[in-house]
Amino acid sequence: MAASPTNPYAQAGVDTAAGDLAVELMKASVRATHGPEVLGGVGGFAGMFDASALLGYTRPLLASSTDGVGTKVAIAQAIDKHDTIGQDLVGMVVDDIVVVGAKPLFMTDYIACGKVVPERIADIVRGIAEACAATGTALVGGETAEHPGLLGPRDYDVAGAATGVVEADAVLGADRVQDGDAVIALGSSGLHSNGYSLVRHIVANAGIGYGDNAADFGATWGEVLLEPTRLYTTPLLMLLDTVPAGAVHSLSHVTGGGIAANLARVLPQGSWAEVDRSTWSPSPVFRVLADVAGTPIIDTEGTWNLGIGFLAVVADEHKDAAIAAIGAQGIAAWQVATVRTDSRPEGEFEEGAKGVDGGAVRLVGAYADGMN
Repeated sequence: MAASPTNPYAQAGVDTAAGDLAVELMKASVRATHGPEVLGGVGGFAGMFDASALLGYTRPLLASSTDGVGTKVAIAQAIDKHDTIGQDLVGMVVDDIVVVGAKPLFMTDYIACGKVVPERIADIVRGIAEACAATGTALVGGETAEHPGLLGPRDYDVAGAATGVVEADAVLGADRVQDGDAVIALGSSGLHSNGYSLVRHIVANAGIGYGDNAADFGATWGEVLLEPTRLYTTPLLMLLDTVPAGAVHSLSHVTGGGIAANLARVLPQGSWAEVDRSTWSPSPVFRVLADVAGTPIIDTEGTWNLGIGFLAVVADEHKDAAIAAIGAQGIAAWQVATVRTDSRPEGEFEEGAKGVDGGAVRLVGAYADGMN
């Protein structure tokens, strides 16, 4: 009897059958994000979106963003929990688009792994799809690539790209910001997806395992640290529809670099703002991690969001309405600063962040709980 033919690709470590199964497991989740504008279904070489949806715009501008989740995936891998990383990815990608006032249209994802485990891939994509649905974004395509030898069997990384649209005369940005504007903070759900190299360094140096109980939180350390990124797109689009047109001048997504650096990016040159720490207390996860590290929490201000996930710069006369509108979406909101264009006080300010010649920002005072 002749020997059964062997698959040289499988011998090299690539399991195409596992990849096909992963696609089957994720199909329902992906299709749930599709409206009538999405053509072609799941599994094609390219996703298609009906651009006639833009015909109602006078001058539509497309906004695009791409990002990943960073080293937070290492914690998901460590405790074998993969159903929240997808929301982190959408938060990092789609929430960048709304910064300019754009409504997201569609997104694609990319997963690179050492070995395709269909159920794991399906968990990741299910999280992406559910977060896409929550932000009104169609997940029109993606790729899962198996890289044996480059990545270990349990290793993977995720990335994505999204496209949105905004009317040209409605683009938000530093050019709209005026003297006296209120800077409103939107509360975060925790660490989101930034600063995890520092988190993992602190945890490792303290000899903490991700499966260990975190007494302050009633959960394991891994579960606490995998708290998914809050999604701001839908609440912010509703804010723009609720307050008078032109009331919101600029938005800032507080990601890598912290509060001051990201706010400075959406303020005009010559302006400045002092963010008042006394208006809030950093979320417990930040306080506990700083305690474990033996580090003053102010030393982490350039790394973590410390409880503020987004900032909105709003005309002063509309700040109360904006705070109420955000609060109605279940997100804590409060004023943390006022934009000024007069002579700047002495001292160090954050400016020139991410290569943007914007405004100048610094944090002042002590946090509401007295931490420094």
